[in-house]
Amino acid sequence: MTTPVLRLSSITKRFGPLVANDAISLDLAKGEVVALLGENGAGKTTLMNILFGHYVADEGTVEAFGKLLPPGDPRAALNAGVGMVHQHFTLADNMTALENIALGTEPLFAPRFRRAQARDKSRRLAADFGLEVDPDRQVATLTVGERQRVEILKALYRDARILILDEPTAVLTPLETDALFATLRHLVADGLSIIFISHKLHEVMAISDRVVVLRGGKVAGERVTRETDSKQLAALMVGQELERPAIAPPNTGNVLLSLKGVTTHAPDLRVQLQAADLELRAGEITGVAGVSGNGQAALAGLLSGTVLPAKGEYQVGGAIIADWSPAKALAQGVARIPEDRHAVGAIADMSVMENVISERYRSPRFSRSGLMDWAAARQFAEEVIRDYDVKCPGPDARIRLLSGGNMQKLILGRALDSKPAIILANQPTRGLDVGAIAYVHGRLLEARARGAAILLISEDLDELLTLADRVVVIAGGKLSAPSARGERSVREIGELMSGQAEASNAA
Repeated sequence: MTTPVLRLSSITKRFGPLVANDAISLDLAKGEVVALLGENGAGKTTLMNILFGHYVADEGTVEAFGKLLPPGDPRAALNAGVGMVHQHFTLADNMTALENIALGTEPLFAPRFRRAQARDKSRRLAADFGLEVDPDRQVATLTVGERQRVEILKALYRDARILILDEPTAVLTPLETDALFATLRHLVADGLSIIFISHKLHEVMAISDRVVVLRGGKVAGERVTRETDSKQLAALMVGQELERPAIAPPNTGNVLLSLKGVTTHAPDLRVQLQAADLELRAGEITGVAGVSGNGQAALAGLLSGTVLPAKGEYQVGGAIIADWSPAKALAQGVARIPEDRHAVGAIADMSVMENVISERYRSPRFSRSGLMDWAAARQFAEEVIRDYDVKCPGPDARIRLLSGGNMQKLILGRALDSKPAIILANQPTRGLDVGAIAYVHGRLLEARARGAAILLISEDLDELLTLADRVVVIAGGKLSAPSARGERSVREIGELMSGQAEASNAA
């Protein structure tokens, strides 16, 4: 056997009494794609952070190309040819996309910074990978999808020989994913080695040679991809066969929210809604498909009260809305599951209890004569932890200590506990494992069954086509006419998303 390009040997990492990684060993060969699977909190990110030098292992070693990597030294990992695209972005918001891509490769502000050469190389990589982004735009103004593209380009710019990809397709269309996979296969054929972390099992089956599954901080199993299937991998991840929620036909009711020719004007958003028509009906899930940055933020902001209509008619519960705000949205029974649970959905250094009451702390349930009823707040937090199966130390734990899946369950409980009439579910399962995804889907279907009108914004077409009773496509701020479940093919929707077909209300 040839020497692996990467070898992790008996890696153990403890955080107090929690053993995040327990004697994990993993090899990666030249030109091989190894998929790393596991539930949220299984230890994948901790293991990759040790590999990249962000964490120091308590026990074990990391070798790249036959040489030990010094622990806790990201520069050594970069110099060894290891590139990493993190699940949560590590970009400088006050710098341009180009400056972030080239950051660390040479002085940015010195006279010898070769800006023209850096621009040419980044544009060539962007074209090759289907990851177009304006190199001169400040990162703070980029959408979530555009930031993901910058992260991928940042790693490729350094000519990495080992590439760690953590959820790289979360914000790509099917066509863009196909293009990325085609390029990855070409690079792998030339000797690039990849660790591919994804919760999309069909992608793991499509791109990987081998699959390593973590559960509870240990290696639960290893499979050659061509000798297994998605069902077996899902069972290996969660420790048992996974049951998908059953989807009954919708019991569609009255229109609870409608847009009629609505155009928005929010200065902080690059893409606005353009003469959008939309109806949300009781007992129905309406899915919104689209490439990130095509007006989803304006649509989500409109529902949650942070964006106002500049033109057109906006109705909630049959009443025309003239003066709209987040507080009024909550009062009208609109609940939100925000796109970014870390930046918008939670306050990292506040407790689970403080976060779970953050949208309703002034309600009579938690506030009496202007004073907080902390006993009621604690009781509510304990109920959400119990009812939504949130794994955490308790109500007083800092929410930043929770895994992504458990944080999302907490946000879900906060949003759904009051049985809202209208639910904005914006990327509700982004970055979640198959078990957590099934749980979130089940809760949304329960809300649908009791008569809630749900707007599901997702860049995961599988999720949309599974859950949505009707699908609209958003492109350039315009909404297509809705199509019933199964009326449009995946490719037709993908073409609308990528702008290859006209997404207009006349569609």
